[in-house]
Amino acid sequence: MKKSKAFTLVEILVVVVVLGILAAVVIPMAAESTSAARDTALIHDLQMLRRYIQIYESQHLEVAPGYPNGASGQDPTEQAFVDQLTKSSKITGETADRGTAGFDYGPYLWRVPENHFNNKSGIQMLRNGENFPGDPDGSHGWIYKAATSEIRPDNVGSDSNGKRYYDY
Repeated sequence: MKKSKAFTLVEILVVVVVLGILAAVVIPMAAESTSAARDTALIHDLQMLRRYIQIYESQHLEVAPGYPNGASGQDPTEQAFVDQLTKSSKITGETADRGTAGFDYGPYLWRVPENHFNNKSGIQMLRNGENFPGDPDGSHGWIYKAATSEIRPDNVGSDSNGKRYYDY
C-alpha cells in the first residue's frame, strides 16, 4: 500500500496556534502605529493652523482671523474665520473669492483641516473675554479664541505619553 502525504490534525492545530500567537503580537503593534499616525497628523494640523493664524494676523493690522470684516470689537464667528483663511482678503479683513482684484492677501488654506480623532472640522469660537473650557467635549474639530489667537483640538483623551490632546 502507498502511504498518502497529508497533514495530521496535530500538525494543523500547531500551525493554527502559531498563527494565533503571531496575530496577537502583530495586531496591537498595528493599532499603536495607527494611533501614533493620528497623533502626528493632529500635531501637524495644529502647527499649520497656528502658523496661518499668525501670518494672517501679521498681514491684517494685527487683527486675528475670525472677526467679521476685521472688527475686533465684535464677537468672532466661525464663518468669518473660515472665509478669512480660505478666501482672498483685504488688509482690513473683508473677504472675496480667490483672485478678486483688490483682495491681495490669502488664501492661506484650501479648507479647515478635519480633526483626525473626531472627524470634524467645525470650530467652536470663543467670544472676547471668554476662557477655554476646562475640558473638551468633542463636539467640534477645533476650539479657537481670536482674542489671543489660540487654537486647540476639541479632543477627549490622551496620547501614549499621557499628554491630553487638548493641551497640544
